[in-house]
Amino acid sequence: QVQLVESGGGLVQPGGSLRLSCAASGFTFSAYAMSWYRQAPGKERELVAGITSAGGSTNYADSVKGRFTISRDNDKKTVYLQMNSLKPEDTAVYYCNAKAPWGRAYWGKGTLVTVSS
Repeated sequence: QVQLVESGGGLVQPGGSLRLSCAASGFTFSAYAMSWYRQAPGKERELVAGITSAGGSTNYADSVKGRFTISRDNDKKTVYLQMNSLKPEDTAVYYCNAKAPWGRAYWGKGTLVTVSS
């Protein structure tokens, strides 16, 4: 059974940091590119950051460049999102996504990040 389980969300003050984790199981993690998406209330889901299957290349939304860092540990089958200098506009549900080269994709159920004083 395929599972992507996000954790690490919560309430943080502006300027603070959080580290999200996404633990994968049920598929060959090292063959999949991994991404983090987010969806704020009333807005469409958007790509935040992505990392290739071996971790050699990453990409970021302009809005998070320089503040967020995506990484992965293929031995632990986990992808991370380190979020620094958080802003209220980063408030959203953050979703983990796995995508294979042949097109198959999986989604986690999301973890809520709230940035507020």
